Amino acid sequence: MKIGILGSGRMGGNLGTLFAQLGHAVTFSYSRSTLRLDELARNAGANARAATPREAVTDADLVLLAVHWTQVEHVLGQAGSLAGKIVMSCCNPLNAEDTELVIGHTTSGAETLAARLPGAHIVAAFQATPSEVMFDVFAARDRALRPSLIFCGDDAGSKAIAADLINAVGFDPVDAGALRIARFIEPFGMLSGVLAYDTDQGPEWAYRFGRLDRLFG
Repeated sequence: MKIGILGSGRMGGNLGTLFAQLGHAVTFSYSRSTLRLDELARNAGANARAATPREAVTDADLVLLAVHWTQVEHVLGQAGSLAGKIVMSCCNPLNAEDTELVIGHTTSGAETLAARLPGAHIVAAFQATPSEVMFDVFAARDRALRPSLIFCGDDAGSKAIAADLINAVGFDPVDAGALRIARFIEPFGMLSGVLAYDTDQGPEWAYRFGRLDRLFG
């Protein structure tokens, strides 16, 4: 699969690297530094390259949107049309200080993206898991007990592809339903951020949801 990465910070860089290691053709884009993009592509291996946002999405089967909420309009303006694309967004609608959600309760950042990108298939995922755990989860992906990862969206086919990626990276995908459920996932992402960055325990936090009948047999 061809995957375009819009945003090459910690989340975009880490997930893009793992996708490349899984054999997908990954294009990194959108960074203040072209040297950063080149380094990401080089470290991710032969399946990765660096390019502009428009080049990253042109032939992509799936686009990972992994920028700060304040940068969404800028990167989408550079990317051009995403109609017909699967757009997996890990963006939480945070203010510039990362202290408050600027959208919530009656709608969500994911729904706002869907309205902004008519024709694209938005899947909200990875908003509530710190980027710092990605490589460790990937390394432990063969273990029976995996951390959960909640996702949601309105298009069943797009969600199935996203679930396959989530599973391949090492998480147990939990389909929470329609895209409107992002209204609850995004505040949960705030809790994840508090645990990861506002305590003295470090960012290596993950979560696990499980039905009792499956946990206890």
